[in-house]
This record gives sequence, C-alpha cells and structure tokens, in this order.
Amino acid sequence: MHLHSVIQNVTQTLVDHSDELTALDQAIGDGDHGLNMRRGALAIQAKLKELSGQDLNQCLTAMGKTCIVTIGGSSGPLFGTLLITLGKELPTNPSRQELSLALRSGIVALTRLGKAQVGQKTLLDVLDPVQTVLSRGGDNLIERVRLCALDSAAATANMEAMRGRSSFLGERARGHVDPGSRSMAIIIAAICDTLSPT
Repeated sequence: MHLHSVIQNVTQTLVDHSDELTALDQAIGDGDHGLNMRRGALAIQAKLKELSGQDLNQCLTAMGKTCIVTIGGSSGPLFGTLLITLGKELPTNPSRQELSLALRSGIVALTRLGKAQVGQKTLLDVLDPVQTVLSRGGDNLIERVRLCALDSAAATANMEAMRGRSSFLGERARGHVDPGSRSMAIIIAAICDTLSPT
C-alpha cells in the first residue's frame, strides 16, 4: 500500500465532494459539514510531506489530531478519534483480520464518544456493516467493501435521525442521507479505489 497515494486520493476526493456534503447538511443540519471536511482534508494535504516520513501508526495519529483541530462541529472529534484509535490498534502492515479488529475498536470508541448506536443515522451505519464485510473476508473484498460503504450511506436516508442537530427534525429527516455517513463512505470508497488492482 502506498500510504502517500491513499492520503492524497482520500483528501482530494473529500475536497471534490465538499459541495455535495454541504448540500446534504443544509437539508438536515448546520450546513457546514462539507466546508468543515474540506478544511480538514486541505490541512492534511498541507502536511503530506511530513506524513510521508511516518509509519502507518504515526500517520493515522497525526491525521486524527489534525482533524480534531481543524474540522469544526462534532465531526472533528469523531473522525479524529477514529483515526487515532486505528493508529493505536493497527500494526505497520495489517492483515485483513487485524484491520477488521482495529475498525471494531474504532466503532466502540465512537459509540462511547458520541453516545450513538447503529441505526441512528450516523457514520456508525457505514462503519459497522463495512467492518462485518471485512471480518468475513472472501473474494473481491475491496470492491465489496466499497459498495457496502456507499450503499450503507445511501440507506441512512430511510432512517430517523436520533443524534445531532438532525434529530430535532424527527421524521422529517427521512429521505435525506446523513452527511457524516456520506463522508465516511466517500473516504472508504476512495481508499478502495486507490488500493484496487484495476
């Protein structure tokens, strides 16, 4: 895995989708999610040279801290905590099973931080099914993880929001994709696209 390429692709993909993420958040939130994620992505891009000299654990931790400092609202702590947790849990060259276990630890950390559960229209509704796919392994795993992330984010449109500002909308949040879930899916899909042999 070329870590530099993964980081560059993920951050640029977030920048490219910032308008979409903002539009999603305008429908059910504060309307600033896309701008916040763009700010965090650009901050990480600005540190690419520095990150290139670090191993996977150091890199994930540094990116997590950058997210916490630069991404506004609740997203900074959530995405930052996930990255920092993965940085603590993952070995330098993780196997599929090790990645699955580390992601499970990340889900536990986010559940504790955000007091949210799967099914409440949050990024957990992407991370949890993706972790399940990873844990089972099998053929075409990268593509199945990618599709799982994108489909799971789209499925949040059918959920009633239970956390965050969108929870105040109740049933009116139905029909709208959760912005944090969409961001998470974009990140996972970009990673998969970079790692795909095609």
